Amino acid sequence: MEMEGRRREVVVSSLQFACSDDISTNVAAAERLVREAHAKGANIVLIQELFEGYYFCQAQREDFFKRAKPYKNHPTIAWMQKLAKELGVVIPVSFFEEANAAHYNSIAIIDADGTDLGIYRKSHIPDGPGYQEKFYFNPGDTGFKVFQTKFAKIGVGKIIDTLSCEAICWDQWFPEAARAMVLQGAEILFYPTAIGSEPQDQGLDSRDHWRRVMQGHAGANVVPLVASNRIGKEIIETEHGPSQITFYGTSFIAGPTGEIVAEADDKSEAVLVAQFDLEMIKSKRQSWGVFRDRRPDLYKVLLTMDGNL
Repeated sequence: MEMEGRRREVVVSSLQFACSDDISTNVAAAERLVREAHAKGANIVLIQELFEGYYFCQAQREDFFKRAKPYKNHPTIAWMQKLAKELGVVIPVSFFEEANAAHYNSIAIIDADGTDLGIYRKSHIPDGPGYQEKFYFNPGDTGFKVFQTKFAKIGVGKIIDTLSCEAICWDQWFPEAARAMVLQGAEILFYPTAIGSEPQDQGLDSRDHWRRVMQGHAGANVVPLVASNRIGKEIIETEHGPSQITFYGTSFIAGPTGEIVAEADDKSEAVLVAQFDLEMIKSKRQSWGVFRDRRPDLYKVLLTMDGNL
């Protein structure tokens, strides 16, 4: 009877704001919104991808490599460690990582006591007009990772363990990544993002597609999902003249059937929050049977590029 009444409630938050190209201004904005999320009861707060500055990958410029910093003693990570410890919240921190001769689009997971739990390096690297990330980032070598975080349950003071995982932007288009993370025990999926208009085709609007794909990950894996995207217009000088992206925001939080439980618009700063009972969702995930009935012996074709074994 005791197990029937067990609850593991967590409040997650997604932030959305426009970035300047000044690190201190953006870190201050992120801190302000993290504090607002904490005031709303958030335990885990997701900040958007590469929030320290403009999304520089619109251009292929050698000087932009100066934006990268080593993971160890990274000033923004250190700042967020202090903030996480002060507020007792978990904060994933996206940054441009320099690792000797390599460079990665990375995220550090800061636990609620300020501990740095480690990093995930973005696995899937896009390369297209306005999103030329392959010029800057090596493919991530960490594999898909799940992090065990702790936080104080609001109003009770009990310490709860939560298994959460991070993927980054382009990773979200790959259902294999979401499934791999949940197979490793992830109870919540988090996707920090930078996505908006397409410089080569101003008539192309991917926002609904972007959201539906992630809603599918939540529903297919029976887990909540948190997505954070930036807003605002950013202009970057490229070798072919100025390139412009208008980021479409529409950050959201989805429940375990893919339902939208909180959402932002495409222009406004936002702090989204939603509460989930992870124990109840775990029970639903177990009873639904999608993991019981998996047939990995039939999935070898997924290890090929052309579908031929």
